[in-house]
Amino acid sequence: MKNRILIIEDNETNLELMLFLLQEFGYEPMTALDGEEGLTAIQQERPDLVLCDIQMPNLDGYELVKIVKADPELRSIPMVAVTALAMSGDKEKGLAAGFDSYINKPINPQSFVQEVQKMLGVAPSPVPEHIAAVAVSPVLPKKGTILVVDDLAANVKLMQSLLEPFGFHIITASGMTDAMALARKNQPDLIISDVCMHEGSGYHLCEAVKTDPRVKHIPIILLTSTFSDEGARQKGLALGAKRFLFRPIDSLTLLSEIEDCLPSGK
Repeated sequence: MKNRILIIEDNETNLELMLFLLQEFGYEPMTALDGEEGLTAIQQERPDLVLCDIQMPNLDGYELVKIVKADPELRSIPMVAVTALAMSGDKEKGLAAGFDSYINKPINPQSFVQEVQKMLGVAPSPVPEHIAAVAVSPVLPKKGTILVVDDLAANVKLMQSLLEPFGFHIITASGMTDAMALARKNQPDLIISDVCMHEGSGYHLCEAVKTDPRVKHIPIILLTSTFSDEGARQKGLALGAKRFLFRPIDSLTLLSEIEDCLPSGK
């Protein structure tokens, strides 16, 4: 059974980051946006762990933890303060109020995950590179829809885990026919396509997009681990691709290339 973890946080960016990290490690996160909502969730859901901001509307973290720890039926639930407060004595104040541990913001993916694992009595494990890169990326989120075209489910899942935490809406296709239909219907802001696929190559897709008046304005990034020569890259660019990138590619570089290819205003 998955460990159920309640996040009480009113900052959207911090909330999304913690959700992303917990989901990637197989936990079942729940959320509350203020102290009163968090208290109700603790009483009703009895989570295995609570991650709680200190400065919140309605009921702050100090008040909340005192209420929880004073309740015989709830006091065994471990509660971790997650806060940007950095004044001398803040950690001690939090622990004195009843918190079982303390995590500083900005969140460091490695130490965050390991602290969660420690509080749950789980052996610590390292944060994979692609997850850590997403979590600490300086690239600003740019909302928009991206069509990911790849016939390997693992590649699609990796792209979703990389891009969705930044607010992108991801739609997927496993081949050229579905990709063209989705592009015409959804008008994505960007297409990212593998080159070698069973049903139409990335080259064919690029050519089809750029000759169709309904979708030719959509920028395309071609990704490949099969072709690694300059000739392949030049062929893709000649067909209209905005970028031709070689796998493996680190997450920060890919995010930067995506940012550059998005239409202005996204």
